[in-house]
Amino acid sequence: MTMSSDTEDSDISNPAGGQSVYLSRKKAKEHVEQLQRLQEKDPEFYQYLKDHDKELLEFNNKDIDEDEETIFEADEETQPAVESQKKPEKAVTTAMVDSWCKAIKEERRLGAIRSMLRAFRFACHCGDDSDVTSPKFSIVSSNVFNKIMVFVLNEMDGILRGLLGAPNTGGRKETIMDLTTTKTWTKHGTLMRIYLSNTLHILTEMTDEQMISFTLKRVKASGVFLAAFPTLLRKYIKVALHSWGTGRGALPIVSFLFLRDLCVRLGSDCLDTCLKGMYKAYVMNCKLSKSVSRSKQQHIHFLGNCVTELYGVDVPSAYQHAFVFIRQLGVILRDALTVRGDKKAYQKVYDWQFISCLELWTGVICAYNSEAEFGPLAYPLAQIISGVASLVPTARYIPLRLRCMKMLNRLAGATGTYIPVSSHLLDMLEMKELHKRSTGGVGKAVNLLSVKQVDKTTLKTRAFQEECTYYLVEELAEHLAQWSYSPAFFELSFIPLVRLRSFCKSTDVDRSRREIKDLIRQVEANSEVTNSKRATADISPDLIAIESFLKAEKESGSSPLSQFADQLRLRAQQRIDAMVDSSVIVGAESSIFSSKLSEIEEDEEHEADEEEANNVFSSSWLPEKKSKVPKEKPKESKKRSHEEYEVEGDEDLVEDLVLSSDEDGDDKSKVDSASEDEDHPSLQLSNKKRKPDNSSKQNTRNGRSVSNSSKKRRPRPKKASKGSK
Repeated sequence: MTMSSDTEDSDISNPAGGQSVYLSRKKAKEHVEQLQRLQEKDPEFYQYLKDHDKELLEFNNKDIDEDEETIFEADEETQPAVESQKKPEKAVTTAMVDSWCKAIKEERRLGAIRSMLRAFRFACHCGDDSDVTSPKFSIVSSNVFNKIMVFVLNEMDGILRGLLGAPNTGGRKETIMDLTTTKTWTKHGTLMRIYLSNTLHILTEMTDEQMISFTLKRVKASGVFLAAFPTLLRKYIKVALHSWGTGRGALPIVSFLFLRDLCVRLGSDCLDTCLKGMYKAYVMNCKLSKSVSRSKQQHIHFLGNCVTELYGVDVPSAYQHAFVFIRQLGVILRDALTVRGDKKAYQKVYDWQFISCLELWTGVICAYNSEAEFGPLAYPLAQIISGVASLVPTARYIPLRLRCMKMLNRLAGATGTYIPVSSHLLDMLEMKELHKRSTGGVGKAVNLLSVKQVDKTTLKTRAFQEECTYYLVEELAEHLAQWSYSPAFFELSFIPLVRLRSFCKSTDVDRSRREIKDLIRQVEANSEVTNSKRATADISPDLIAIESFLKAEKESGSSPLSQFADQLRLRAQQRIDAMVDSSVIVGAESSIFSSKLSEIEEDEEHEADEEEANNVFSSSWLPEKKSKVPKEKPKESKKRSHEEYEVEGDEDLVEDLVLSSDEDGDDKSKVDSASEDEDHPSLQLSNKKRKPDNSSKQNTRNGRSVSNSSKKRRPRPKKASKGSK
């Protein structure tokens, strides 16, 4: 199929191609009529034009009614208003699609490119109710639909790059902005917008996660061109954030790669929005109940790794966001400390969302602590974590406090800063629930990493007591092992050793005593090594030689306490694995970040895109026509789901969280449904506040009246008289 160059240029400049063709024909007819009237009114002037401007009068009016060679130039919807009847729909066949593909690949024919994009536009709107395509065509075969989608998604980026004179791959924002000022962009830039806008539409309509993943992976190559279309850029970011936060399988990884590529290439245009949106999506995924499953833990860990990775794209810009969000956590903790009597105040702190945010920022600072911007944030974060650990110092919250100790140990190891973790750990160890023999029996094994608190029944079991002792010994060994190569190790470990020996003498639990004695022996052995080395070394606190103290032993990890800590880590992992009945994998790639991320990137470099696309867009799938009956509720929920991650500039992302309550339900232990209410603390609050309505009271009264009347009808026993007594 061929098209004249004049028609192509005029058609491309106007997205509504059929409308422009109709207007040009109408003007041409008017021009012919004007020449005829001129000949009748002023024959002398007409003769003058005939002698001096013959081409003007010899206007070829046959071109007015000539049809375009491409079927898409025939416009049924833009005919004059006098024509009331519309032509029937024209079907797109496989032969037509194949001919366009051949013309595009071999000759780079502009008419074929434009026809393919029009077909792609109709395919993306195939299931819509409104008439969004002009002219109107029908795709009755799923094979035709799949051919159009596969070809456009795989090939159109390279084709349009060559047409616009852009780099073959990649590119930066500056390159695209310079390109928009050229004549080539003015002439053909609309084609890129058609491709990106219709791809965005099909992304919002598809529900199959595999199709969405493939579409996002292919359109990522053209993401840099979104710099020229700010409105489309904002919509793409919103869709990608929604897919990243709610998707499963490979979709979260593909969505994250798309967002990261946008941030790298476009810079501040989308980086701030992505940082805020991903943090909000992460917080919303952390809305958990009292306990969290292992699969959910892995998914949250994956989301946290994605946020950490994105904060490393532009560290100076990311520092501003990190500072604001960490400060918000500090404000919430301050409110909980100042209002001691209010339960809701500390429940905002002792919530999974708050704890998960602390773990997220711990990971971010540990990853980029060498940067000048993120290093100073370690101190305020450590202060917040310490305040959380000491907010409610009861045995029921030992699991949550142990998570805080893990975060402090991570910060200390990454930054090389001493944090007094041992005092918190020893305070927990000396609690009566761990110091005295348990009175609640053996009990069920408890994974302390999956709960933030325990009930009073579990608190008295031997299983909980042993698990807490194991974790406390592991974290204390981890803390001391970080300074096992320091010349001051003897002084650092002196007070912990004194308190550990006192615990061994006073405790009634034999298993805990054995664990603590093993730790004491390793600490004493490590002290002997450091003291002997310090006695022979000529060092003082103000010399650089301190840095080389036990440097070789530190690199090899040969200190007694380091080796003991490694053994405890291995034992802890084995203990956690034993609690899990069956292994859980979070939707293919989404549970493991680094290994699966590299696999996804390697897949893009292979030449199997065509085969992958054919598998995704199967030949038996075709979008169904939507129902014409509007359903308001689904639309509202869908709108909320996509707008859920749209972030305003000054929005408080933490204080707006919906926080779960933390009621114990101990007062309802005598009720049959107490166990159910304990699993759902929100039900406890609602049950306490619920009042019976008038109808229930009336029913009760009616029931009582019926029962009373029935009692009156029953024969009553005769009372004995005084004489009978």
